[in-house]
Amino acid sequence: MKTLITPWLSVKNGAQAVVFYKAAFGATEVYRMDAPDGSVIARLSVDGAEFWVSDESLDNMSPLSLGGSSARMIITIADPDTLFARALKAGATEVYPISEEHGWRIGRLVDPFGHHWEIGHPLDK
Repeated sequence: MKTLITPWLSVKNGAQAVVFYKAAFGATEVYRMDAPDGSVIARLSVDGAEFWVSDESLDNMSPLSLGGSSARMIITIADPDTLFARALKAGATEVYPISEEHGWRIGRLVDPFGHHWEIGHPLDK
């Protein structure tokens, strides 16, 4: 078994977050549990890269409740321009546009739940 680090995003309104990540990044549901109170725990996959999403809880607050986040997600993909545009169309907000800097073609956006995503790929040297 290889070692993986898989992020778990806490959000307000997990059901809406799952819909957003499907529309923005083409995510698929690998696992989903819906609680009677409407909260959701879901494992999502974007071309095999997995992450978890759930409604915030007492010890796992969302960036919206905290007033910011201490981490960013990075999606490394061959065509960052297309995925970036797709995420904006789905409701993300641009932090900075796709450009070439620091050896990457990359841009940054924030999703409606307060999580920051950098989308890009390293440039050939």
